Amino acid sequence: MQSLLVALSNSARMFGMGFSPYKCKLLLQNRSASTPELRIGSEVVEGVGNFTYLGSLTSHNGLVSDKISARIRQLKNIWNSKQLSTNIKVRIFNTNVKAVLRYGAETWKTITTIIKKIQVFINSCLHKIINIQWPVTIINSLLWERTNQLPAEEEIKKRRWKKIGHTLRKSSNYITMQALTWNTESERKRGRLENTLRRELEADEKRMNNNWKDLERIVWDSVGWGMLVSCLCSFTMSNRCK
Repeated sequence: MQSLLVALSNSARMFGMGFSPYKCKLLLQNRSASTPELRIGSEVVEGVGNFTYLGSLTSHNGLVSDKISARIRQLKNIWNSKQLSTNIKVRIFNTNVKAVLRYGAETWKTITTIIKKIQVFINSCLHKIINIQWPVTIINSLLWERTNQLPAEEEIKKRRWKKIGHTLRKSSNYITMQALTWNTESERKRGRLENTLRRELEADEKRMNNNWKDLERIVWDSVGWGMLVSCLCSFTMSNRCK
């Protein structure tokens, strides 16, 4: 590695450029052995555990969680800003945070653990946006009302059924339509039934008092389909609050 660094330094010098040892950092990933000592001229290149370049964090263990934590920390400056109004902060949160957080949520199986983690993170951001700090508390319904938000479970369920409505309007030869109605003929494993997306859809059908044929008919009425999805989400949340 030292020979490669020397060769690179010599090649750069041919074009009138040079390496500053104070600006160069050494980052080794997934290495348990001792850190080698690299030099540029007579100066030792500093070894670091994390390196930030153009706003992106690279860590020594290569974990994505480190990048996510760094990006979440960067939000603190926005939430604490006195120059930005609450409405602008909420718009930034909706477009830059929630959009990424719920990406692909249409195909999730919404188990309680996932919903709880998402809702806790959303609530913590909303607390910071409206400057609610401990020991001051606020109930979730009032928090969502002040920031014009919906519960995470309701939003995910709405996105899912809007996606299903879009899929049901496609021809039967589309692969998305085939995947939605496909039913395996293999025997299931022994033990408790696992919660899957298919079973969640069947449970939602029962709540709406409709079968799959009814949904295929209603989906062509955009107003009726929208009312059906809204009623489903309202019914689910009202039962959850009881």
